[in-house]
Amino acid sequence: MALAILARRRAAEALLRRRPQGLGAAGVSALRASYAAAAAAGEESDVVVVGGGPGGYVAAIKAAQLGLKTTCIEKRGTLGGTCLNVGCIPSKALLHSSHMYHEAKSSFAHHGVKFSNLEVDLPAMMAQKDKAVSGLTKGIEGLFKKNKVTYVKGFGKLASPSEVSVDLSDGGSTVVKGKNIIIATGSDVKSLPGVTIDEKKIVSSTGALCLSEIPKKLVVIGAGYIGLEMGSVWNRLGSEVTVVEFAPDIVPSMDGEVRKQFQRMLEKQKMKFMLKTKVVGVDTSGDGVKLTLEPSAGGEQSVIEADIVLVSAGRVPYTAGIGLESVGVETDKAGRILVDKRFMTNVKGVFAIGDAIPGPMLAHKAEEDGIACVEFIAGKEGHVDYDTVPGVVYTHPEVASVGKTEEQVLAEKETDKILGVHIMAPGAGEIIHEACIALQYGASSEDVARTCHAHPTVSEALKEACLQTFTKAIHI
Repeated sequence: MALAILARRRAAEALLRRRPQGLGAAGVSALRASYAAAAAAGEESDVVVVGGGPGGYVAAIKAAQLGLKTTCIEKRGTLGGTCLNVGCIPSKALLHSSHMYHEAKSSFAHHGVKFSNLEVDLPAMMAQKDKAVSGLTKGIEGLFKKNKVTYVKGFGKLASPSEVSVDLSDGGSTVVKGKNIIIATGSDVKSLPGVTIDEKKIVSSTGALCLSEIPKKLVVIGAGYIGLEMGSVWNRLGSEVTVVEFAPDIVPSMDGEVRKQFQRMLEKQKMKFMLKTKVVGVDTSGDGVKLTLEPSAGGEQSVIEADIVLVSAGRVPYTAGIGLESVGVETDKAGRILVDKRFMTNVKGVFAIGDAIPGPMLAHKAEEDGIACVEFIAGKEGHVDYDTVPGVVYTHPEVASVGKTEEQVLAEKETDKILGVHIMAPGAGEIIHEACIALQYGASSEDVARTCHAHPTVSEALKEACLQTFTKAIHI
């Protein structure tokens, strides 16, 4: 085994030195990956991270910055996980592009800007999205090189509490040894019984990001963050969008008053909602899709037709098939890895973070998990305050929230301490961070209200809301 690793390492080093004529950037990248795999197999790392998404790659970089020899294993072949490749980044790119088109179509004339023959060039829009993704994923590779993180491309699974077996992307396999192993494998699309995702007629969020044409009719199953964002994209581009939701409300975790206003705004944008409704049958035999629906509580059935159906019923932890059972790592009924306050599993030396453990499935939460986890490993103190993790729906307007809802009480009456903030406005995802800091440091609404805010800005609205909470607002 040792001789094979040494031979592979020397061969890769020699090829990289010579850079054979005709070997392009992809070939060089493959050779570097081969060299990295050989190097990782030859020496024990202080930290081995399985998964290169927001939690994984951030954990790897932070570990390296703390002086720990670090290896990161990623099966996709590009870093950034679901978020950068088929999640947050490409969806935000399409949300931005579709919003620009919608603004040009419906609002620019009011500002004295007029167009003739305005049209959507979908291939160009998709190319712009792909360019954004490519640039960011390559940027993470650059950060790995800068921080001296060894990057191994392949599918990794636990072979022991200190070893990860890797099926390499370029063929072959290797074993990466580590004193501490962090499982950061993220999550996957949640399927629905009887609804088979083929990424053609019935798509997941991944398929919805790369449709080749604008569907005339799109049905979204699930009125959560992802479903409403992707529904908004295609609605702006001309699709007739209907959202089917089993629950009585959209985005159940959202503040009740904000949720009602949010739904009204989306309905004004011509999105349709069928709440308290479930899918009981699917027919894909024709050109499109026919869905048989009935009330969630049971009752008379109806049929709705669509060109494309987007299944957006949530996500599940990606923890199956990665060797957890072989080393005895415990999970709950949902497949989430159980960890203590230091992110350690029941198996010494094996840690887990992000979507693979209980908690909100958000990229920024996974990043915080990753940093805190490696701080504990390095002998320092790590901390994540899950009460101050913000959530944002990137529609237009955006909806952002942090802390408790109004139903749970927003400000403590005796002390005026802020307990929750909910915003629906353009740029809400940026404004919310002021509220996050306020909650983190136990600020009162008066503290924020007495802090000077630049004028004219949207952020002034938060100051006014805080004024209204502890005394009386000036402009409301």
